Amino acid sequence: MVEAVQGAGVVVTGAGGGIGAALACRFAGEGARVVVNDLDAGRAQAVAGEIGGIAVPGDAAAIVGEAREALGGTVDVYCANAGVAFEGGDAAAPLDEKVWAASWDVNVMAHVRAAHELLPDWLERGSGRFVSTVSAAGLLTMIGAAPYAVTKHGAYAFAEWLSLTYRHRGLKVHAICPQGVRTDMLAATGSAGDLVLQPTAIEPDDVADALFKGIEEDRFLVLPHPEVAGFYQARATDPDRWLAGMNHIQQKWETTR
Repeated sequence: MVEAVQGAGVVVTGAGGGIGAALACRFAGEGARVVVNDLDAGRAQAVAGEIGGIAVPGDAAAIVGEAREALGGTVDVYCANAGVAFEGGDAAAPLDEKVWAASWDVNVMAHVRAAHELLPDWLERGSGRFVSTVSAAGLLTMIGAAPYAVTKHGAYAFAEWLSLTYRHRGLKVHAICPQGVRTDMLAATGSAGDLVLQPTAIEPDDVADALFKGIEEDRFLVLPHPEVAGFYQARATDPDRWLAGMNHIQQKWETTR
């Protein structure tokens, strides 16, 4: 058992399946009281029923108050896991403003809004934990998915900012950055996902395992695919070489799709 989460009030957004459901299950198994959130009320209720949690369906950015009430007045851990992904990475193609707006709203602003609601209480009592499901795309990038790659960079930047700003006041922040995970979202990534993500895809439970190891070790950056650390380092130290390598993958994708 991880002592830091025993008895804690935990909220997991986008927990009707995939990574969110795995996180909710793991927190419940570690003795936490878990609110399961999802836009799909039926899926939220199903997962909550399986783990002995509380279903609070709805928009992830707007349920903090209801979730806090369901947990008896206190949220100790908030997992900003809900996310959206759309194919579309060709800047020459018609711009779909709705796709960009939805990606920004769910992948970034939902995190900002939740933190805005949670921080006053956390800072007053000197403790709180914010878990952001970012994706390796937030550290690197992703071919064929410009809105996803860009907004995941934003999600990572916000988690980083929270950590550097409030860690001395008791806030713990974890940014989870996996590559491919066998979820409905991966299945929807199409040929780009088949090329880049499927070969090394892991299970949602593996992501939960990585997070709990990160919690035990008090680490900000959680890498369920450890090799991402090397890619991230290469990107930082020689960006032109890294971009050339990514462009090679892009060209390969263009010839196979």
